Amino acid sequence: MDLSMISAAIMPLHLRSCLIYRQEKLIFEHYRHKQIKHEPAKINSCTKSFLSALICIALDHGLFPPPDTRLGECIPMLDKEGNDWRKHITIRHLLTMSGGWRWKEFGGINSFPQMTRSQDWVSFALDQPMAYPPGKVMEYNSGSSQILSRLLVQETGGSVASFAETYLFGPLGINDYHWEQDPQGIHTGGFGLSLRPADLLNFGRLYLQQGQWENRQLISSELAVHSVRPAISVTAPWRGYYAWHWWCDSFERDRKPSFEYFYARGYGGQFIYVIPQLETVVVLTDDRRKRERPPVDVFPRLIAPHL
Repeated sequence: MDLSMISAAIMPLHLRSCLIYRQEKLIFEHYRHKQIKHEPAKINSCTKSFLSALICIALDHGLFPPPDTRLGECIPMLDKEGNDWRKHITIRHLLTMSGGWRWKEFGGINSFPQMTRSQDWVSFALDQPMAYPPGKVMEYNSGSSQILSRLLVQETGGSVASFAETYLFGPLGINDYHWEQDPQGIHTGGFGLSLRPADLLNFGRLYLQQGQWENRQLISSELAVHSVRPAISVTAPWRGYYAWHWWCDSFERDRKPSFEYFYARGYGGQFIYVIPQLETVVVLTDDRRKRERPPVDVFPRLIAPHL
């Protein structure tokens, strides 16, 4: 690995942070200024991957319905929809963003902003018209994440944040965070979590180690591996595959795959890349305005070639 080449490539971008962990060592650490190391900041949709981890943990503890449970068994109102496709939506469909609702996160009908302006986000997400049979098409949908967050509260009997503190944040040493809530007081499943760069790195390391942390299995290795496997092809303009609220892709050299990776992705430049083959985790964060922001392909274009 040529760290000097990576450093030369990313320094002009003025990223908020860039951390590279490889083979049990933090080998590269960059912050725009030294205070950033200690300051929690919004990770936007990377929150989805943390929610996925919490659902895996709840499944391990027998506190959450199996993935192929129909959503109508958990939310009876869905069974009143006659022959609507939504009767066949399962928890797995929510995790893979393939519930089948007509939803455009941004642009077009702007489903996400409409949801956040509504008085009941979960009801808004559930009430959207169907466009596809469940499981057929991946359509990026933060409403699905909010439904999952509501189910986690319903099934565990406590808040999402308190569950995270007990089973995930506490063991990982995450004690300085902020997590937004919807009008019903349910922590946001698709965005809204603020963490430090080191917290993102440790979360990536947890998955690199197949759910194990300091000789303790926080997530069963079976679910830690299964939840980041490609589950459904993504729709343009995305590339690769989607797993359980994680993205999956591969880095290609000379038109041949060089290594596969999975990653958490948040609006504005928040990323956690996990490359099992190379025993590597890469964290990128940013916080600048859109016109000043670096391109979204920093990892595949400027970092991956040097790994």
